[in-house]
Amino acid sequence: MSVSYRAVDWNPWKKRYDLVLIGGVLLYLVVFAVASGLLRPQGTLETTIIRALGTCAFLLLHIILSIGPLSRLDTRFLPLLYNRRHLGVTMFLVGLAHGLFSLVQFHAIGDTNPLLSVLTSNGDWGSFAHFPFQALGLAALSILFLMAATSHDFWLANLTAPVWKTLHMAVYLAYGLLVLHVALGVLQAETDPVLATVLGLGVVWVFGLHTAVALRERQRDRSVEESSANREGYVAVCAPLDVPEDRARIFCLAGERVALFRYDGKLSAISNVCQHQNGPLGEGRVIDGCVTCPWHGYQYNPDTGSSPPPFTEKIPTFRVRVADGKVWIHPQPNPAGTAAEPARL
Repeated sequence: MSVSYRAVDWNPWKKRYDLVLIGGVLLYLVVFAVASGLLRPQGTLETTIIRALGTCAFLLLHIILSIGPLSRLDTRFLPLLYNRRHLGVTMFLVGLAHGLFSLVQFHAIGDTNPLLSVLTSNGDWGSFAHFPFQALGLAALSILFLMAATSHDFWLANLTAPVWKTLHMAVYLAYGLLVLHVALGVLQAETDPVLATVLGLGVVWVFGLHTAVALRERQRDRSVEESSANREGYVAVCAPLDVPEDRARIFCLAGERVALFRYDGKLSAISNVCQHQNGPLGEGRVIDGCVTCPWHGYQYNPDTGSSPPPFTEKIPTFRVRVADGKVWIHPQPNPAGTAAEPARL
């Protein structure tokens, strides 16, 4: 991380990741071109390049959308999540190359602006079999451009985390547009059902992963029974030793996810949402006295909710007590960065 958005040298893992990523993209393009030449010798080089770039970008998007839920299901995927921005920018660049080659191939010859030609050359918007699917690809590429252009933490800080997160959630809109773009394009150009089957399997895979995580989160978010609240509004959540040392348990209180951490004989409760990219702090651990987000390493003091200097991120804290062999948390959050006295074991 960089405090003032200076250029930061890649560590050895970052370099290896980028080399593997670039090598994988190049290998895919070569294999696709060779396979196309063997299976469809009548095809043109231009068409092969367009299809190789398009399928590569679409495959990368499926991988990107899979990393998040896989990381929630298995922490071994977290290194991929940490480097997901590189993968996203690479995917956009490959998709942009696909779009540029298509633009030159199909819309550059003539006296109409190529971009305008994409939107006006086919006006059969009411037809399913002849729908102008290229316009859908252009719309998706525009969304991916905004995401790639704002991928740096400079934009995260200046747009604020909620706005930045909302913008980057548009990846699902882009995905939907691309599914339609590919499906309609395949239906208009191909009779072989293999491509349609692969596309359907990809959609089922992405939807299935997100559904599995949603069901898991729903189970976790079941609120603590109101009958466990005492007269002062505190809610009993668990026994003190139910929380692993330097780890947390996550509870849903009054609709808010709360991460209860145990460390150095103390218990502190903070918001489960990291201010960086809404990462799940309760799935992280305490390192050097700070709660460390498992996604990108942002840190917070567990008793104040403030990041150690010179960082300025803050999250809400919650009041905690230990009584009658139980941990009690008040569901009303303190303002972000407010010190809350830890409960002693």
